[in-house]
Amino acid sequence: MFRNHLWRRLNALKYHNCFHYKSPIPNRSPITFHSRARKMEGIEHKSLTINGINMHVAEIGQGPFVLFLHGFPECLYAWRHQMGFMASQGFRAVAPDLRGYGDTTGAPVNDFTKFTNLHVVGDVVALLNAVAAQEEKVFVVGHDWGAMIAWALCLYRPDKVKALVNLSVAFSPRNPSNKPVEILRSVCGEDYYICRFQEPGEIEGEFAYTGTKRVLKSFLSYRNPGPLYLPKGKWFGSLGDSADTPIILPSWLSEEEVDYYASKYEKSGFTGALNYYRALDINWELTAPWTGDQIQVPVKFIVGDLDLTYNAPGTKDFVHKGGFKRYVPLLKEVVVMKGVAHFIHEEKPDEINKHILDFFQEFSLPPSSTM
Repeated sequence: MFRNHLWRRLNALKYHNCFHYKSPIPNRSPITFHSRARKMEGIEHKSLTINGINMHVAEIGQGPFVLFLHGFPECLYAWRHQMGFMASQGFRAVAPDLRGYGDTTGAPVNDFTKFTNLHVVGDVVALLNAVAAQEEKVFVVGHDWGAMIAWALCLYRPDKVKALVNLSVAFSPRNPSNKPVEILRSVCGEDYYICRFQEPGEIEGEFAYTGTKRVLKSFLSYRNPGPLYLPKGKWFGSLGDSADTPIILPSWLSEEEVDYYASKYEKSGFTGALNYYRALDINWELTAPWTGDQIQVPVKFIVGDLDLTYNAPGTKDFVHKGGFKRYVPLLKEVVVMKGVAHFIHEEKPDEINKHILDFFQEFSLPPSSTM
């Protein structure tokens, strides 16, 4: 049972034609990326000093507040398909670069103990207090690590959340008996990607050897529903390619979009993002007071049937046979999208946008709508 819970926990306007980055730094020209995929424009970018860090935040629109929380290995740009759409439907869409990611700075990246869920939820609450003080509660959308942070936000501060749409990673209750990384090593072995991420500096060196852009292409195009292994020295050969083989991007992801992600990781490095994995055992230690607690927020959960998190042992039974509903009693709907992998909001943006809009409109009709 623990293994099943652990895998679930860890693996866990009309559209515009370009994405404009308005730098918060004076006298710097905007960066514009064009591609065949839909982008968003008119985004306001700002840097806010909150909770001891400088958080980069993107915002567009007016109306009920929707907070978007990204995952690994992405940044707020992951929500390029959703933010403009929600703004066009009468919502205020806001997305931060989470602690350690993108243009958010100030977190001590050489100290992974400062990257627990409590730290990151603290950042999120401070952000809401700064930019949504007039909102009693807000809507939240999360994916991957952003989904895990969204679950944690709902667990620690349900008073802040009106409703949640979470993608890819289902809620998993804390098991009081086992530390996550120790069990992962014993069950999955040292080559399992989360285990490979544990030693500070080690995987960063391999990523540097492989190249930032190739690393990102490998992760973003991964569609194997089985567990992800990264054997030492194979440089992502386990993802189906040798080090010399060109990686063919899926139709929903362009070279320009990968270039944008790569520009952020070349600037910030991967360490901040990897620190979330390195803090897993500390999360387990610190969250003992919430053992057995429930998520008391209305939730819609969406996952692709090719997502490695959904195919982890025990996850499907947990999601569909009562376990999920037991711990998330206000779970309204589970949507399993056929033929879709982990980066569901980028692979199927139109469908995800409709799911988000339909669900949030049940709780707060926007003041105006332009379908």
